[in-house]
Amino acid sequence: MHRLIFSVTLIVGCGASVTEGIAADNPEVPPRELVTYVFAGETGQVGAERTIIGGTRAHAVKGGETFVDLARDHDLGYNELVAANPNLDPWVLEAGAGIVLPTEWILPRGPRTGIVVNIPEMRLYYYVPSATPGEPTTTVVTYPVGLGRQEWRTPLADFRVRGKTRNPTWVLPESVKQERIKEKGHTELMIPGGHPDNPLGRHRIELTLGAYAIHGTNKDWGVGMQVSHGCVRMYPEDIAALFPLVQIGSSGRLDYQPIKVGTRAGRVFVEVHEDIYGVSPWMWRLAQEVVREAGLERDVDSAKLEAAVEAASGVPTDVGFTDWPSPPYRDANDVASASAAPRTSTTDSSFFD
Repeated sequence: MHRLIFSVTLIVGCGASVTEGIAADNPEVPPRELVTYVFAGETGQVGAERTIIGGTRAHAVKGGETFVDLARDHDLGYNELVAANPNLDPWVLEAGAGIVLPTEWILPRGPRTGIVVNIPEMRLYYYVPSATPGEPTTTVVTYPVGLGRQEWRTPLADFRVRGKTRNPTWVLPESVKQERIKEKGHTELMIPGGHPDNPLGRHRIELTLGAYAIHGTNKDWGVGMQVSHGCVRMYPEDIAALFPLVQIGSSGRLDYQPIKVGTRAGRVFVEVHEDIYGVSPWMWRLAQEVVREAGLERDVDSAKLEAAVEAASGVPTDVGFTDWPSPPYRDANDVASASAAPRTSTTDSSFFD
């Protein structure tokens, strides 16, 4: 499988931020408290690296809660809760029922630098640059995202961050404009920054991918769903926290890894997600290839691996040979702090949402 590689275009300096038309009934959401995770660098020896962050937790449902409520409260995507709790009705939850909060993740394979969006997982990882120039990063932050629907798929591509804008005006691309005319009869050419109908939200991170961007949303329930025209949508409080961290010129990639494999304390885990765009029809074969490429086939029980692929729970699952249990894991040493980078902005152009 090949990713499309786009040429790099850097814009040095800042343009004017767009702040016109901010509606009084659309107040800005404060940033979510920043949580970063420490991981170990790769060494090539099983057990000597740590590629799993966070820890799976449990939650007792309170009256009236739905998966949409719980997803936002616990910084998860709707898709993650559905996959981890397949036997529960997302909209009618019995008070006191126990649900799995899948707040544990295997880092995507590939370079651990800049922004990585794993499309099947619908999750973004940002590797926070080291405070010491020249040293590799050891910390990462991660957030759930909403992505493009089937007819407007988020592309696979490498990119760089070319700018950042607060309260961006949405200038509609011609293709989106025609769709809105056909489906809704809406004929607007632009929507002011901060307006409740602006799908870009309060923050936009612009990429060297034409009209594609990472931005907030005016439809909070859409995080963890395929709802956009290809852009990466984030909860307002998440993009507000990420926005000052990301540096202009940072590298990134939109990747496609429905199956991830990782290690912790000498054990091998696999994390399986739905193949949302139908890129990998043979998931069992893909799982075998991923394990083989990681050099871990001798440490994996085939029956456990096959069961994990069938379940596709999105939760890191122990697939090693021995039968010792793998309880919910929480390592206090995983959590670290990260400093913010200066805010910058660029001028606006047509963008998808």
